[in-house]
Amino acid sequence: MENTYLSSIDHKSSNKEEFYQKILDGLSIGFALCELLCDQNGTPTDYRFLKVNQAFEKQSTMDIQFIVGKTIKEIYPDIESSWIDKFGSVVLSKNPIQFIDYNHNTDKYYNVHASALAGNIFVLQFQDITTEKKSEENLKRSELQYKNIFNSMFEMFQVIELVYDQDGTAIDYKYLQVNPAFENLVNKKESELVGKRAKKIFGIVEDIWINAFDRVEKTGKSESFEEYGAELNKYYSVKAWRVEKGQVAITFKDITEQKLYEKELIKAKEAAEEMDRLKSNFLANMSHEIRTPMNGILGFSDLLKTQNLTGKEQQKYIQIIQKSGVRMLNIINNIIDVSKIESGLMEVDISESNVNHHVDYIYSFFQPEIENKGMQFSLRKSLPWSKANIKTDKEKLLAILTNLVKNAIKYSDEGEIELGYIVKADFLEFYVKDTGIGIDSDRLEAIFERFIQADISDKKAFQGAGLGLSISKAFVEILGGQLWVESKKGEGSVFYFTIPFDTATKEQIESVNENNPTAPAVDIDFPVKNLKVLIVEDDEVSILVLDYMVQKMSSNILYAKNGMEAIEVCRHHSDIDLIFMDINIPLQDGYTTTRQIRQFNQEVIIIAQTANRLTGDQEKAIEAGCNAYLAKPILKEELYSTIQFFFAKAK
Repeated sequence: MENTYLSSIDHKSSNKEEFYQKILDGLSIGFALCELLCDQNGTPTDYRFLKVNQAFEKQSTMDIQFIVGKTIKEIYPDIESSWIDKFGSVVLSKNPIQFIDYNHNTDKYYNVHASALAGNIFVLQFQDITTEKKSEENLKRSELQYKNIFNSMFEMFQVIELVYDQDGTAIDYKYLQVNPAFENLVNKKESELVGKRAKKIFGIVEDIWINAFDRVEKTGKSESFEEYGAELNKYYSVKAWRVEKGQVAITFKDITEQKLYEKELIKAKEAAEEMDRLKSNFLANMSHEIRTPMNGILGFSDLLKTQNLTGKEQQKYIQIIQKSGVRMLNIINNIIDVSKIESGLMEVDISESNVNHHVDYIYSFFQPEIENKGMQFSLRKSLPWSKANIKTDKEKLLAILTNLVKNAIKYSDEGEIELGYIVKADFLEFYVKDTGIGIDSDRLEAIFERFIQADISDKKAFQGAGLGLSISKAFVEILGGQLWVESKKGEGSVFYFTIPFDTATKEQIESVNENNPTAPAVDIDFPVKNLKVLIVEDDEVSILVLDYMVQKMSSNILYAKNGMEAIEVCRHHSDIDLIFMDINIPLQDGYTTTRQIRQFNQEVIIIAQTANRLTGDQEKAIEAGCNAYLAKPILKEELYSTIQFFFAKAK
């Protein structure tokens, strides 16, 4: 169909038309003259290309000869409807339009300008902007990816701009960008940070941070370092690099826990090294402590062999041997106590006793030694005897008091030592006060540590194993109290400790004493005679000691060196009155041997004896069938009181 608009053109002006066509073909912008096609209802449905320039051909990638005279749907049947709709609005409204749209057939973006002419004719100009559009989309995509990475970073991130004074010295910085991790760290929103100066937000910013960021900006060299931030009391691992003039990007992460852990490791390492050093000193001191009494025991035992010794000399040597034995026994007991404490095997034996009795005993025991040094020893009790009955572990209480008084004696050469206690609510507070050399303030806590005494420069410290105070502290804490010291160098010390004031009645005390075979005072020359005794022991020295002790009450003593032999002796001598049963004997132990003897003899008194002194040994012995239990070394008074309990009562 011939177009009415074209028929109105003067065919005589073909030269002018060629002129304008050349102008259009010279344009870099695509140009097309088109006719809008509508349905019977006047709705735009398609458009036809009437004329196009060479730029159109280039940018649309379609040949001009193919395009002209065809509709867009003939060329691209699935063309986006948005193209037809937009051109239809231009023709119908006679208003020009400018837009950017995508043609999936050419996979290109076009910047289009369309305007209406007469009738359904419109002209459009367009330019291929695919490269620019895709670059823009790539940029947006990159920005989005950057934003996602930026926001999802576990590390804190910020971009700052340094603030300088008139002299060009960096004095602060302000935030240009921050990520959510940084917001969470400082507990502030982005709007509260961006554009604001750090000092205004936090009040303080250490110069080391500002100087580091300024150095990075000026040199252009990135830096990594670890630093402490006082603003939030945290440690950070930091990396900073220059973005552009005056601006620095920073990533950092909170390493506070790591740094604290490292510090704890260093402390633990130093503590372990210190403990190794102290233990080495302790072992050296322990060797000295054991060898010294052994030297006394062996040396004077050998001297006793000397002929023509006077009785006075013999007694002197024997006293030295006894003192050396007691000293070594104390060392061994302390080592055993420390082992029990460290292994958690130390048990508490709560019973009823009178606290006044205990402090009186300590006072009587140490008074001669203290007065021999020319010092005074005083005692203060706050409870009358009738109200001084308590429930506690009396052995541990006596051990604590003994250690503290011995400590006061060791470090005092003149003046006074005072022992006492006062009542404080639900606790008894004991104290041992001396006028000795005192303790440096920086060692008040250290003296309660194990092995620490061996590290004290004072020579008197080397007169002990360095365990007494640590054992006392452990005992006090086991009993539910506290131990501490107040002291000044050169002015003496006061050791305090508390135990719960758990009272008991006098009747309970007396009842306990009646059932305790070691409680009554004994007369060594008690009238028990002519007992038939079996000593079950494999150690020759122990046999000699027991043999000597029981000679006062027996002239009929039998011996067995292992469990099987003991059973045979008992079967052939059913009239045995008393058996001393060593627990650690060959073939089978004393527990098993006792059980087998009890199968055919229920009457004989069996007293267990052992050098172990471990918690639970006494209970195991009683359970096996023993009547009593004695720990080596056996004291003569303790042995006689036990025998008297069983045999004097029968008489």
